[in-house]
Formats: sequence, C-alpha cells, structure tokens
Amino acid sequence: MTHRHTTPAPSPGGTTPAPGSTPSALALAPLDVLHDHLRSQLPEPARAWFRQALDEAAAHPGTHGPISVWELRLAEAGRRCGGPHADAVRLLILRAARADPTALGRVYFQGTADERRAVLYALPHLVPGPDALPLVEDALRTNDTRLLAAAVGPYAARHLDAHAWRHAVLKCLFTGVPVDAVADLADRARADTELARMLGDYAAERTAADRPVPRDLYRVLALTDSAGPAGPVPPPLATHPHGTGHPHGKES
Repeated sequence: MTHRHTTPAPSPGGTTPAPGSTPSALALAPLDVLHDHLRSQLPEPARAWFRQALDEAAAHPGTHGPISVWELRLAEAGRRCGGPHADAVRLLILRAARADPTALGRVYFQGTADERRAVLYALPHLVPGPDALPLVEDALRTNDTRLLAAAVGPYAARHLDAHAWRHAVLKCLFTGVPVDAVADLADRARADTELARMLGDYAAERTAADRPVPRDLYRVLALTDSAGPAGPVPPPLATHPHGTGHPHGKES
C-alpha cells in the first residue's frame, strides 16, 4: 500500500525543523537543509572530518572489500561530530554513498542501534519504493523506543499496509513512544473503524487489569471519527501528566 509523498512540515518559525528537534525531523527535512545546518553548527575539526567523509563516500560508493570506507565513517560519526549531530551526519554520508536498499540493509543489520536509526531516517530520502520495508518491520519488532520512533516515520506512512500500520500505532502505545512520532497519523487514522476497535479493545484490557490507559490512545481514537464496535472507551485512569501514573499509586 503506497501513500502520497509527505511535504516537510515547517517549524513554528517557518523553517524546516533542525536535526534532533523532533523524532521525525531528519526524515522530513530536505537533505540540503540538513547539510547547511551542520555546516553552521559543527566546529571546524568536525566540519573538516565531515567534508572528508562525504568526499570518500561519493568517490567510493557501494562496497570495497569486507567493508566500505563510508561504513567506517558511519561508526565514527558520534565521536567525531557529537551525539546531537550524529544522526544527520550519518544520513548525509548515506546519501553521498548513494546507498541502495541492499547497502542500507547491510548497514542496518550489521550496525549499532545508532546506525540502524540513521538508516531508518534515511529511507524516505533514499528509497522511493517499498523495497526497504523489511528494515521497518524489523525495527517494529524491537522494544527499542528510539528505533520504534524512527520506524514510524514517513516511509512507514507511505508503504506499510493498513494491518501492519495499525499494529505499529499499537506498538507505540504499548512502549510509550509518543504518537507524535507517527507520520501522517491524522490522514491514515481517519475513519479507520478497525483501528478504533483495536484501541477500544486495548483500553478495555488495561481497564480490566486496573492499569492506566495511555492518554495518547484517546488522541488517536478521536482521529478515527468513531469509537468502533467496541463502544465508548472508559475515561483514562492515569493521572500522571504523561499518562504513566495510577490514581492509587500502582505501577503500570
């Protein structure tokens, strides 16, 4: 199931979100904007390393020997450029290397969690079709919330079928990933009575177990335009600002 391209969302100031400002910013922002942002933010030693890494990736794309030089640079990005910039740096190295689904899969399955997350952010930029869906599906099977947040970005919104997408939304609720990370949530949830039914069932299970219902569930349920066959969902039990507490002080 393929969906339309998502236009990068502007920030309140009218510019593209800076890297790291939201879980989906890297997947939405134009890569040239990310490049300019990095050049303005990185100190000179990091800028020099970044320029060299991009040049190496462009000159030697693909695999040369057991591991390509640009793959080594992906592993160094955090140490060389700092954690706040590492995802954007890795993403731009992947673009310079013209990484195709095969190369992205190799980096994903052989890399660290940080490198896997960068691959997930890169998918909407580098893979026009559904060829890389196995990487998204693998991330959705984990309980790593940072991978999950990256996996439900615009690539998943465009290519996950309805069944898999609904379960991705539920997985976010299970694990506490904010539904703000789910790209095109309003469009895909609209009039989805099956998603409404699933949300109602999940809320009923939580209530029966005397556990709090995540507040994000009500946000998604409102987007479906229907409470579904399960009927109205009981009011939230949680009293904590983030929906993790319990009125009687019990753990969820």
